Amino acid sequence: MTGRGDVCAWQITFRPLAMGVGAAGCRRPCWSGRWCWCDSCARRAFWPPNSWPGSRQRAVRGMPSPRIKDVQVIATAPAGLRLVVVKILTDQDGLYGYGCGTFTQRAELVVAAVERYLKPFLIGKPADRIEDIWQACYNSSYWRNGPVLNNAISGVDMALWDIKGRQAGMPVYQLLGGKCREAADCYAHASGPDIPQVIENARRLMELGFRHIRVQVGIPGMAAYGAGRGEARIEALHSGPVFEPAVYMRRTLRLLEECRKQLGEEVELLHDVHERISPTQALQFAKDCERFRLFFLEDPLSPEDIGWFRLLRQQCSTPIAMGELFNSPHEWTPLIAERLIDYIRVHVSQAGGLTPCRKMAAHAEIYGVKTAWHGPGDVSPIGHACNIALDLACWNFGIQEYSAFNERVREVFQGCPEMKNGYLYANESPGWGIEVDERAAARYPFGSFESGERRRLNGGWGEVRRRDGTIIKQ
Repeated sequence: MTGRGDVCAWQITFRPLAMGVGAAGCRRPCWSGRWCWCDSCARRAFWPPNSWPGSRQRAVRGMPSPRIKDVQVIATAPAGLRLVVVKILTDQDGLYGYGCGTFTQRAELVVAAVERYLKPFLIGKPADRIEDIWQACYNSSYWRNGPVLNNAISGVDMALWDIKGRQAGMPVYQLLGGKCREAADCYAHASGPDIPQVIENARRLMELGFRHIRVQVGIPGMAAYGAGRGEARIEALHSGPVFEPAVYMRRTLRLLEECRKQLGEEVELLHDVHERISPTQALQFAKDCERFRLFFLEDPLSPEDIGWFRLLRQQCSTPIAMGELFNSPHEWTPLIAERLIDYIRVHVSQAGGLTPCRKMAAHAEIYGVKTAWHGPGDVSPIGHACNIALDLACWNFGIQEYSAFNERVREVFQGCPEMKNGYLYANESPGWGIEVDERAAARYPFGSFESGERRRLNGGWGEVRRRDGTIIKQ
């Protein structure tokens, strides 16, 4: 039972209370005082509780919960996008966790929120009281439901779930009730400056096994979302990027028509409006998209225009996904409860982490609304791991956005989720299954690979205007 390669049942069940989680080949003391060796901390052995000697049960019950000893921020940009990762260390040797708090356009504000406000608030608190800590952090600022503090809280929340998984020796999705499916079906992005290029890129993704593809096309001389504008310029009353909604709508409808014609009926097509058109234009555009049978149309309206979703639902049958910019339950609750959307598509860290989003998913299930968590490049692999935990454990999963991890990202974040044939698979190691190489992270500080306006704006976005100079939402 205690030989090399075997696992002591007490060690697996109660290891976190004493020693934390080790890596492959860990060496931990069992209750008998002998050393137990295991080749994988995730391996299990079963020892019925009624067989434990009474003195040993009492000893286990008397062991303290881990307490938060330190809260650190890892700020890194291995792909040129600013990622904020919170690391929580406990008073138990080797027991810590990571969480994603990435708000890339205002990343340094999240860093300050964690270091100056949440860290002193959290030191000494029990790390196993996840819900209590979330509520305490949420209410401690008085003013709440903003993107900076929500992301800071998310970093803490996900780190605590990671710790809980490491304590239990289980991936986080197991703590949520286990798998409803084997992997998360994903959609990938096909974009290009012109329609033929988009279709070519879509075919490449289909060859890789993707069954769901988001398509976006550039507009000559304009700053179309998700695709380049090329070298052309159009006449405008200013010198900055230009976008005209009507031009975008006409070109996108041509794109969808060609995609459906050339790619066939079997592939599921998606498109992101990115809230760049007016509510009345959104109504017409969604109706015009009906004939292309989209899997969903994303963000046709902005958060400020939630009231228009009632009219949209009454007038067309195009499936709608919404929520990328949501921070508050006051935004997503009415859309779900009135069945005004088909997919809730929230950026998990923007909403405050796993704790509020698992509640959101449960609420959505009651009303037949599916999940489609935001999964762009400006979510760290920790955040993607959180997405997958929800994808696997929530019955009302719809689809998962996929963004590939480049070599530098994998260098920093070891244990990233794996993509196979259009499906994203969770790491089966305890917690998120990811370790952060902090030395590698330090090689890619904020500002890495940035240039031009993004560097000037400290990682933030610039402005896009109509020809006459009117600012647009983006």
